[in-house]
Amino acid sequence: MNRKTIGFIGLGLIGGSLAKAFRRVYPSYIIKAFDTNREVLTAALRDGALNHAHDSIDASFSDCDVIFLCAPVSINIDNLSILKNMIGKNCILTDVGSVKSTIHEAVTACGLERNFIGGHPMAGSEKAGYHNANDRLIENAYYILTPTPQSNKEQIDFLQALLIEIGTLPLVLDYSEHDFIMAAISHLPHIIAYALVNLVKDSDSQAGLMQLLAAGGFKDITRIASASPELWQQICIENNINIRKALSTYMANLSNINRAIAKSDTAYLTNYFDQAKVFRDNLPLTRTTGYIKPLYEIYVDIIDESGAIATLATILASNSISIKNIGIVHNREFQEGALRIEFDAFEATQKAVKILRKFHYVVHERY
Repeated sequence: MNRKTIGFIGLGLIGGSLAKAFRRVYPSYIIKAFDTNREVLTAALRDGALNHAHDSIDASFSDCDVIFLCAPVSINIDNLSILKNMIGKNCILTDVGSVKSTIHEAVTACGLERNFIGGHPMAGSEKAGYHNANDRLIENAYYILTPTPQSNKEQIDFLQALLIEIGTLPLVLDYSEHDFIMAAISHLPHIIAYALVNLVKDSDSQAGLMQLLAAGGFKDITRIASASPELWQQICIENNINIRKALSTYMANLSNINRAIAKSDTAYLTNYFDQAKVFRDNLPLTRTTGYIKPLYEIYVDIIDESGAIATLATILASNSISIKNIGIVHNREFQEGALRIEFDAFEATQKAVKILRKFHYVVHERY
């Protein structure tokens, strides 16, 4: 592509990761950003991610070909009125929020439908802020685009091409469909995880036996409850209609299961669980990341003897494989392998499996 100018309003984890990715792929592009935190801007200039840093949203952004709105939704909405009379007629405004309805409604109210294409990179981290941004964060992640009725094909094609070059997988959806889908596959699972954790917390004895024994399935399905409470409070409010629909359906399913258990209805329970198993087993085993960040982990049978873990760690380190986390699994009711090892990437996981099996370790992969 010809040399372009890209602007960022907000330079946190996602904005910073996008800026770094564009710098890596498009070294000649002009990249500028506004953020309320001057230390962040200084760091981004020092990293080389930015050409220009600004402490206000002003005419400096009028030459941008694309502006990414990377602040919280309410602030993005406030900034629309500032940008409206500043940007060029062909400038693309896009955001990175996980709920699209509110920003689309605000865009319509501001008369910016010709410029706006909603965006949602389906990747993230448990860590926040520019200092945790990296140029590969959204690589191999789906990147949802939600055009308006007035978005033209050239704008959509340009933005898709821009995002493909930094390694994302763009997918165009209607913004209402996006919010309905996210309510079911992302927002509801987070709510369920929070609720299940609180159920166990409130039901635990003073001795804390539930907390002690919680592992395996419980830790797997509640991992996402470690996400930001503030973020998920905002998402629940912004996508409340779709989330409430999903919650109602989910609670109806739980009521049906409750009745089946009360009646010892084995046929219903078997059929219900079987349908879920078939659907779950047929989810695509792709290497794409998702909005719920995947775990790259393996489980290894290991003898309980002095130096056993150190030996295994040395084997991985000598093959340039970094371990993100490692630990003994004491509750293995629903899984095999006494030692759990977590990695940062799919490639490292696969390499570790190959190396450890070469050294005759029994390795259990989980997907």
